Amino acid sequence: MSEIAPKPSAAKPSAIAALRRRPLLQGAAALGALGLWGSLAACSPRSPFAGIDITGANYATGFDLTDHNGHRRTLADFRGQVVVMFFGFVHCPDVCPTSMGNLAQARRLLGEQADRLQVLFVSLDPARDTPEVMRAYMAAFDPTFLALYTPEAELPALARSFRVYFKKVEGRTPGSYTIDHSAGKYLFDPQGRVRLHHAFGSPAEAIAADVRLLLAETPPR
Repeated sequence: MSEIAPKPSAAKPSAIAALRRRPLLQGAAALGALGLWGSLAACSPRSPFAGIDITGANYATGFDLTDHNGHRRTLADFRGQVVVMFFGFVHCPDVCPTSMGNLAQARRLLGEQADRLQVLFVSLDPARDTPEVMRAYMAAFDPTFLALYTPEAELPALARSFRVYFKKVEGRTPGSYTIDHSAGKYLFDPQGRVRLHHAFGSPAEAIAADVRLLLAETPPR
């Protein structure tokens, strides 16, 4: 299984969410990533962020999608908020609910600043993730979370623009397929610029801390 990963000069590669248990593959990938980024960290200024700083990246720069309420959405709609974007699918058995639960916890940790965080869940399974299904899924984690989708034919181009890997894995019946996919999260600052990448498993406390740092920055003139 391959992965569309960020370039080493800009970001840490996203960890692939192997929804079927593949511990050896995941372990090898993790060790490789640690070795690569440990070497880069030795010669780079220490970042104040817990996530990987990808400020200035030429990917993950924007979107034009429909939310689960039928409204067209772009980054401009969330000006003044930090946006966290995660790609997944509702039938995901473990990685997606774990990630969404983690983001809900991060929002709670923000306290009075919670309203300045917007979580966006982008569906990799528009055939099954109908607006009604996604609306209920978001409500199960936090009523402020929004699910976004694009027509299935346009999904590959969207995924490439965010360097997100996904691959349909057929099940025993036509409707029982699953999807292997990248499990990282992108963070955008209140000006709508992509700034950080958090890998799967990043704790809620680390995400909340980075959101606070982005909110505290002085806006560019």
